[in-house]
Amino acid sequence: MVFHPLAKDQLRGIASIQLDLLGKRLAEHELQLTLSDEVLDKLLEAGFDPVYGARPLKRVIQQLIENPLAQSILSGQFAPGAEIKGQLQEGLVVFGQSVLRIPGVGVINNQSAGRHPHSS
Repeated sequence: MVFHPLAKDQLRGIASIQLDLLGKRLAEHELQLTLSDEVLDKLLEAGFDPVYGARPLKRVIQQLIENPLAQSILSGQFAPGAEIKGQLQEGLVVFGQSVLRIPGVGVINNQSAGRHPHSS
């Protein structure tokens, strides 16, 4: 059986499925995650191997997104209602929060960003 290399749009689709699963887990805690195209490109680049295809992608998503994000959430950086934005800055995935929605209080602008050295 011959396997053909995955095209970039196929890899993007696989990453999208993995990130949708993460999004559903975050939604259970009233959190929303949006990643920039640059972050997605970094995930695709780091998560593709010519021999193993997209298999390493899940591990890369865990290392660059899930683990640092979990640390930020546990440290209290993001409260329920937060819209978390992931961007690439100087090669690192950086999480920030543009709007914090607090039930019964309204919307609070809260510009916080956390650099995650494990994202290199």
